[in-house]
Amino acid sequence: MDLVRSRNGNGLLDPFREFEDLQEEINRLFDTTRVSEPIGIFERTYSPALDVTETSDSYRVLCDLPGIDMEDIEISIAGNVLTLKGEKKQQKMNEGSHLYREETSEGRFQRTLQLPLVVDADKAEAVLKNGVLDIVLPKREEVKPRQISVKVS
Repeated sequence: MDLVRSRNGNGLLDPFREFEDLQEEINRLFDTTRVSEPIGIFERTYSPALDVTETSDSYRVLCDLPGIDMEDIEISIAGNVLTLKGEKKQQKMNEGSHLYREETSEGRFQRTLQLPLVVDADKAEAVLKNGVLDIVLPKREEVKPRQISVKVS
């Protein structure tokens, strides 16, 4: 920041000008329309949110992937690690339109989750519906809870 520019006509620091300069600098750092490639710590990456729940029969992973097609998603299970890879592509603008504000993220992503050893990966299923990826990971039969009836004699 240039301190000479921040001084008023009397040679004293102008605190209001200091705040204006700081605001301009922050705006410049976060202005994605001025920079064609992300830089350093301000690089934006896309990391979809997910939830994991457990029932007596399975684990369920719900992953928010709005605007992503199933062909742009890769799901793999190696050992007890679930990996989701994909790419959210930039939305095309209509000809003649001008970007006024951009808050959505795009780009490649990868999420990796360690699964309990009780998952039967061969029976896993995934469905993408309304922008939510729903992965059901059944538990192996030998670890599912069982009811044991007790006979009274």
